[in-house]
Amino acid sequence: MVTTPRGRPRSFDRLTALEKATMAFWEHGYETTSVSDLTRAMGISAPSLYAAFGDKKTLFEEVVEAYATSYGAYGGRAFEEEPTARRAIGRLLGEAAWLFTEPGHPRGCLMISAAINCSTPEVEESLRVRRNSNLASMEARIRRGAESGELPSDTDARALARFSGAVLQGMSQQARDGATEEELAAVAELAMRAWPTGE
Repeated sequence: MVTTPRGRPRSFDRLTALEKATMAFWEHGYETTSVSDLTRAMGISAPSLYAAFGDKKTLFEEVVEAYATSYGAYGGRAFEEEPTARRAIGRLLGEAAWLFTEPGHPRGCLMISAAINCSTPEVEESLRVRRNSNLASMEARIRRGAESGELPSDTDARALARFSGAVLQGMSQQARDGATEEELAAVAELAMRAWPTGE
């Protein structure tokens, strides 16, 4: 039996609209981006937004997921492709210097800046879980580095991961405040000099 879709076909490209929503949330954060801001940026009506994406929170969840597999995927690639903790996190910080200042999109990191002044507990918690997951990945990689002899056996993996995460988050904010790629790359390089040397 053939069924005919009900209602009018969607008159906009969903992926393009999602990318525009990403830019709006990235620039202004979750809390201060209103539904009217989103419909204006996406070029669609509120009913179309709700029909295609659900409410603002559901749209933001999809935006964060899309961001993580596109703009934010550099960290995962560094961890997969680099043979040591030092090289993986050094690459992550170095590429962040470029991404956070790259023309064509807002500066900094969406998962860091979108949480600023966020008063929606579910959104705040979701972003916190993602950031803490990234810290846990750093810590696990550093711990393996200490076990393999890449780093001293007494390396405090948790503290070094938190230090690296704090540098990354600070770089995001400094990018939003106007720091250049070269300035942030220098920060990344200095941060890696603070790492302990191998045994």
